[in-house]
Amino acid sequence: MDRLLYLLALGLVSLIRVLPITVCFLLGQLLGLLVWAILPGYRRLSKQNLHIAFGAEMTTPLAAKITRQHFANLGANILGSIKIPALSEKQLRSRLSFDQEQDWEDWIVGKKAGVRGTVAALSHSGNWEINAQIAEFVKPRRAGCVYQALRNTQMDDLVNSDRRSRGVSTFDRKKEMQGAASLLKEGGVCGVLTDQHAGNAGIWMPLFGKLASTSPLAASLAQRTGSLLAQVSVRTVGLARWVIHTSAPVPTEGREIADITMDLNRLLEQEIRHSPADWFWVHNRWKLPYPNFLLSEVKRGIYLPPDLKTTDLQRFNILVRSPNWLGDACMSVPAMRAIKAGRPDLKLTILSPAKLGAFWREIDEVDTVVEIPTQASPWQVAGIIKKSGRFDVAILLPNSVRSALEVWLAGIPRRVGREKHRGKFFLNQTMEVKHPVHPTLHQGAELLAMIRQLGAPEPQPLTHRFAPTGKLRIALCPGAEYGPAKCWPLDRYRVVMEKISSRHDCTWVIVGTAKEAPLGETLAHDFPYKVENLCGKTTLPELIARLKECHLLLTNDTGTMHLADQLGIPLVAIFGSTEPALTGPINQTTPPHRVLRHKVECSPCYLRECPIDFRCMKELSPETVGEAVLESLDEILNNGTATRCTQART
Repeated sequence: MDRLLYLLALGLVSLIRVLPITVCFLLGQLLGLLVWAILPGYRRLSKQNLHIAFGAEMTTPLAAKITRQHFANLGANILGSIKIPALSEKQLRSRLSFDQEQDWEDWIVGKKAGVRGTVAALSHSGNWEINAQIAEFVKPRRAGCVYQALRNTQMDDLVNSDRRSRGVSTFDRKKEMQGAASLLKEGGVCGVLTDQHAGNAGIWMPLFGKLASTSPLAASLAQRTGSLLAQVSVRTVGLARWVIHTSAPVPTEGREIADITMDLNRLLEQEIRHSPADWFWVHNRWKLPYPNFLLSEVKRGIYLPPDLKTTDLQRFNILVRSPNWLGDACMSVPAMRAIKAGRPDLKLTILSPAKLGAFWREIDEVDTVVEIPTQASPWQVAGIIKKSGRFDVAILLPNSVRSALEVWLAGIPRRVGREKHRGKFFLNQTMEVKHPVHPTLHQGAELLAMIRQLGAPEPQPLTHRFAPTGKLRIALCPGAEYGPAKCWPLDRYRVVMEKISSRHDCTWVIVGTAKEAPLGETLAHDFPYKVENLCGKTTLPELIARLKECHLLLTNDTGTMHLADQLGIPLVAIFGSTEPALTGPINQTTPPHRVLRHKVECSPCYLRECPIDFRCMKELSPETVGEAVLESLDEILNNGTATRCTQART
């Protein structure tokens, strides 16, 4: 197949070189317009890139016009570049002129360069192959260029034979960079393309305000060899006519490579603005990396100019589909913090069930919350997503087919979920889920480990927020939506309430869902001390506000427990049928949290109701729980300091 492609290319090249240069140019324009007409995907890519580069000033009709001009120019310049090696030097000179001719003479021909070499930073603009045909124009200096080798060696030789036909030395960027350095040290001029997506080898820096992986090769080669560095670009100005533009040298001495490379990006922006139809818009310059689109650990790092604020960057928009349950949402917060820390341009939007919207608005790292109305269909949710803005990535925390269908219907280009996601058909990137047998991996830690596969950093630990000053208020959550196997007996809670109230002047605040209202009524009935029964009487925003007024929460393993944990409310949490190492408070090792359990041979069973004797809860005494509450209160009330966290077992 390689041989066949080579023979076809050779035949096409031979045919084109029989034609006059003007005919090649016109024929190329027609072919370019034909490609424009039959390849809508590349039209969309060009328009998308134009809107990235020019923002609001690029209207839709203008983007369509420039895209059409670009395809015509691209076709004309590609066929023109095939014809040019067959032109004589005189014929080539008749087709070229120089925009800043004095800069060309001074820095490329070398009148002011002296014995120093010059690195010409090139771009895919206009007929860029002309750069490899101008050795005669830089005499008496030697000329060379760095290139990316083609996989097909015969095609590679065909292309490079044209480049070498006028005496230009070519250097494979993976194998022959020492040759390029030697040429520069001898006072030659060497061209290096700088405008392509550089992948893992690049520095992530702004181009038109949007982070792009940018090759530092031109800057590092110039600095390492003591050479000058100037930008050279080719502009299409007429029928088979081109202008070569040369910039003044970019300072390199004593500067960081990233800073120099940023100057080249700014020069590229200026060139693109001057001749927008000439640049290679069908290249995915702002390509989304795979799999690590969160850039905290990229090889060459992220560079932002000192004069640029992160708020000035074009945003990288991530939509995260929230879990449907409050506890699961709370346990995912460390992962959300890691996502937010993943790159400086990131805007984090949470797509949340309406019942959890208030919770997500409490999380500092979340920029926007989009709520899903109750009973909304996947098509309706997709419409809500589209109206909320354009997203680069969707990350799915629920494992449902529906959640994957929603983001697929919304047209989000990168859709990420667990490796065994039920809606994997609608995803195009998955995260591996590892479940070690021992030790048990906390659900929040598991999710964080998956998010780190996307390039996110380890989030900084939260500083625990101690309860407010003022009159002592203790929240109590006696129920659990999952089922009675999670619930410590109600009469024992009553014993603890009385014990604590006999020692402290406090108000008990009983919280829970509407289904748990009878529990609150039972605990509050004839209670001889201060009590407020809010069980079944608060919305989520109201519950958040009430918890923030409390010094401590005594609770079963519930969503309210996880909510208080994220709000920084100290906890005494009682576990029975579930495993605290898996679903306990994320900050359970942070004083003055206390996690209490009586581990028996059948725990954790994860059943909703105990089928036998309920020993895991019944053998956890009121005295043990009461002492844990008193110890936590002592730590909280002693100027908010704590010595250690206790996980008690009887």
